[in-house]
Amino acid sequence: MLPSFASPTHLDAASVAALPGEDQLLLTTLQGVVNRRKPSLYFLYDQGEDTPDERWLAGFPSSQVTLHADALSLVARYRDRARGAIVYDPDVPDSVNVATTLAGLESAVVATAEQAALHGFRVIEDLRGRFTGQDKVQIYQWQRDHLWPRCEHRLLAGLAPTRLVDVPDVAWREVARETQEIRDSSNRAVLTLDLSAELGGEAIYVRFTDSFTSDGWGASVGAVTAVADGVTIAEFIPGTEGEAAFLFSGNAPIGGEQNRFADGGNYFVYRFAPPAGTTTFTVTVDIWNQYLITATDTAPQRHEPIAYFRDYVVATQAMVVWLDPNGAPGELLADIFDSTATATPYLGWFSNDVAGEWGGVDLAAAHGVEVFAADYFMNATVHGGVRAQISGRPRRPKPEQRANKIYLTLTFGEGDNLQFCQRHLRELWDNPARGQVPTNWTISPVLIDAGPGIYRYFQKTATGNDLLICGPSGAGYTYGGSWPGDTFAKYADITDRYLRQTGLDLVYAYNNRNADDSGWLPIDGTLLQTYRRRTGLRGIIQSWETGGILATGQLPVIGNFSQPGSAAEYKQALDAHVGDWDGLSPFFIAAGINAWNWTPQDIVELAARLAEDDRYRIVLADTFFNLLRDAPNAQPHSA
Repeated sequence: MLPSFASPTHLDAASVAALPGEDQLLLTTLQGVVNRRKPSLYFLYDQGEDTPDERWLAGFPSSQVTLHADALSLVARYRDRARGAIVYDPDVPDSVNVATTLAGLESAVVATAEQAALHGFRVIEDLRGRFTGQDKVQIYQWQRDHLWPRCEHRLLAGLAPTRLVDVPDVAWREVARETQEIRDSSNRAVLTLDLSAELGGEAIYVRFTDSFTSDGWGASVGAVTAVADGVTIAEFIPGTEGEAAFLFSGNAPIGGEQNRFADGGNYFVYRFAPPAGTTTFTVTVDIWNQYLITATDTAPQRHEPIAYFRDYVVATQAMVVWLDPNGAPGELLADIFDSTATATPYLGWFSNDVAGEWGGVDLAAAHGVEVFAADYFMNATVHGGVRAQISGRPRRPKPEQRANKIYLTLTFGEGDNLQFCQRHLRELWDNPARGQVPTNWTISPVLIDAGPGIYRYFQKTATGNDLLICGPSGAGYTYGGSWPGDTFAKYADITDRYLRQTGLDLVYAYNNRNADDSGWLPIDGTLLQTYRRRTGLRGIIQSWETGGILATGQLPVIGNFSQPGSAAEYKQALDAHVGDWDGLSPFFIAAGINAWNWTPQDIVELAARLAEDDRYRIVLADTFFNLLRDAPNAQPHSA
């Protein structure tokens, strides 16, 4: 599905972590031009020591790596590999993406006019003034019309053109905090916040975060009103056009009650600009759950280009966009999807966080495109060239005598996400507590293309208590029920090929959502038959949150059961899920583990609590499905 690169024989490596986004963009697009022919440049993007980039680099023989203290010194070393520079427009963020597409077509770097002059690149194309305003549809329609015919059509990319970076030493004043762990909106109230102390600067910034970041139930805001000296200057509902003028930054999505919520480490910031001379200023919010509200009179962030994954886009001559899957942008995105063959991969991500994920993946599936989260997949042109011997033989567990127990299998999610496999999974995997408790780890089988060495590392270092299973929903993230006609069969065929190459025979999967967006539809009917007939899968864990057996027989399906919070809270939730189980037949629970909040140490703690209750038995997913498949009295049930 994805292109491979030449095998790297020597790498010039350097850290770019301390460089501004403009310099990272220049170097990463140069990396794409250079590595297209033979991988030679490798960059470290994260601050600190022993980062995932460093760990993967350490896997290369030291004789094949030269570390450079000054990353920008590599520009002069490799400048003659690029034909010149594409200059983007700093006033039009999406011109960064157009410039990246052009850089791939012209074997050029992306730069500011000042960078091009400083480093001696001739300007091949200058995009300053090319686009008026910030109309994404206009910008990407121009690219669709003028550049797409020249691009590689076997893959697409979706990358945010810029990001907000923190301004150092900004002082935030705490305005309000929920001090109790509340997850049921029972504390919902309308609060009026006096922010007069922040008057006098260029604007007032109000940030909403989670006061208990470990359990995923942070600030939820349903309405906002801002008043300056008795005059209303802002009044809006989150997610509406009225909010857009005041939403400054954040990664918090919109919920089902038209609320914006900031769970865990997420946040959102509103910016208000009271008239000059204002003496009193208040903001009234409809708010609930575990909120922490702070305020400042200093702009806390600034925009800069985001460079990640652009080496791959340039090297493959892909077209890169950043379009909301809804409205007019969504119509253009659908048109682009329709201009590719069935099962074309879309690498990157979607705007608008969770809503963008659901809408984007669904739109892609409806047009026969599968998704790979890759917008933070670093040095992809190097990893795609590593040669590795990968076993295609699935693990075969020893037969186990079935008993009337509560069989529990624990699965870390997010493994379809290429950058997760490269980065956070590596950190979880290297945790010394891994291997103490039977645990399933979702992973992408398409790493055999995108990062064979990455896949091989996890396969080779797995203990007897680690089981790799396929991430949703096979060879690429998708919602099976959204594929048109019988096109899902092609996706299933591709999935089967990758499963056989990587030794996977179990999958964590999604279907499409209910029409009212209230939940996920079960994998059954034609969709289940397609999985059964066209793949060698032996079991499916479906994203279902409430658990329950959805299908038995040749290819059993069980819903994922998940619970936020601590190990103690998870045990309580499992007990509640079991309810009044009579112990006369086995009970099956596929327990999902939040990979962003838990570590193997939390798994060990949960296992210790379960060990005190002899009803429970933790098993790997292969044993779990063997027991479930053969259990004569395992009937479909729901929580």
